[in-house]
Amino acid sequence: MGLSIRCHRDQLTGLWTATGEDGERPAVTVTAGTADEAAALVREAFGLAAYRPPPPLPPGWHRFDLIHCPVGRLPGFGDPLYDTIKASPPQGCTVEAFGAYFGLRCERRGATLLDSVGELCAEIRAGHGLLMTDLGVEKLWEWSSEGGTDGWGAGIVGQLLLMAAERGLALGYRPAELVAFLRRAVGDAVP
Repeated sequence: MGLSIRCHRDQLTGLWTATGEDGERPAVTVTAGTADEAAALVREAFGLAAYRPPPPLPPGWHRFDLIHCPVGRLPGFGDPLYDTIKASPPQGCTVEAFGAYFGLRCERRGATLLDSVGELCAEIRAGHGLLMTDLGVEKLWEWSSEGGTDGWGAGIVGQLLLMAAERGLALGYRPAELVAFLRRAVGDAVP
């Protein structure tokens, strides 16, 4: 059956209670300050690995994944193309395999998420000749404006822009033409 966990928040105390059941052992109920922590404690009580989100970053810092998965080809994580960046990853980043793809988990400073990602992409392109193409966003059709220029929606916008840039360049568009398209299509529109 697998482990099933239900979480609910006590409106008076603000604490979260998670109850886990696996159909074989007695249910386990744990209370903690966050839903994530309560669920993690239940998983551990059942002998399973628990996920805990990393602590929030200070203002002006952004946490994101940056992946090299060029359209139409798969160099593979072990490709010598990545030897130099693996030996000396950009500051604030650690090398990681994302399936078969080469990628980085990063915590970087920037005015917005897009500023941080753009600066890192430029650094990687200049230092290693790689056009990074992916932020690891899989459900591009989902949307949330929560977090503004630093939230989930910003990650989706960044993913779409990286994909559009790579594909536009592959078709022969120059970066200036892509920027001109955005300026014409959107203008000074404000939601």
